[in-house]
Amino acid sequence: MTQDITQLSDARVFGGRLLRLRHESATLGCAMTFALFLPPQVEATAGTTVPVLYWLSGLTCTDENFCQKAGAFRLAAELGIAIVAPDTSPRGDGVPGDPDGAWDFGLGAGFYVDATEQPWAAHYRMHDYVTRELPELVEAAYPVNDRRSISGHSMGGHGALVCALRHPGRYKSVSAFAPIVNPAAVPWGEKALGRYLGPDRARWAEWDACALIATATERLPILIDQGDRDSFLEAQLKPQNLVAAADAVGHPVTLRMQPGYDHSYYFIASFIDDHLRHHAAALLG
Repeated sequence: MTQDITQLSDARVFGGRLLRLRHESATLGCAMTFALFLPPQVEATAGTTVPVLYWLSGLTCTDENFCQKAGAFRLAAELGIAIVAPDTSPRGDGVPGDPDGAWDFGLGAGFYVDATEQPWAAHYRMHDYVTRELPELVEAAYPVNDRRSISGHSMGGHGALVCALRHPGRYKSVSAFAPIVNPAAVPWGEKALGRYLGPDRARWAEWDACALIATATERLPILIDQGDRDSFLEAQLKPQNLVAAADAVGHPVTLRMQPGYDHSYYFIASFIDDHLRHHAAALLG
């Protein structure tokens, strides 16, 4: 399997290694780049494998935003947790972007759904990529095991919630920063779901955390941090909708409104350690 992966870089960080990697994705029909942080424990003892936190980034981001700005690797190294950060969408020649060149759809904005409409269906299958192809690749090629958790920011927070809710038992824990919890009811989501999935709103519910939580067969506790000075809070994020949907069915959700924080990676860096510990409690027992 390693022969199918091209290593772009390898940096030592807090005793571990941060790899930037590229492979040809059969799911997405293009080359995909992702980052993998391996903590020092995998080098300390031969045969050691570690659990993995999958991080899904937001609109316009690549695999590099989290790696450069979140400040997650010091504690991840201490805890012994690997982190995988994929890109946010397919890219390359032949991959369609927004026809108007907008930043909130297409390239950099895959929305972690499996598109069914043309011309998007051939490439925009980020959900299948994140939940199936990428973990299979990483687990076959690197010293990690199948104990997985998932987190993300904004569009990626939406992706993390949907991945966990649609795949009971696949993840040990889930969390999100400023997630789009109800995409079927906000402009970003309406644009993305309408184009990727078509006009039938009943199909959108399959990709909306507020709808999915009602019939979830696993009540995995959800941790959410949200800044109260986030400029997208009222129009795009609406965390109160998820809390209401969760309360209606007894699904455990902790929503922490953080005074004075915005939507940026300064906000993420301020609380990333809490999320890493949340995941470590589930991944490491």
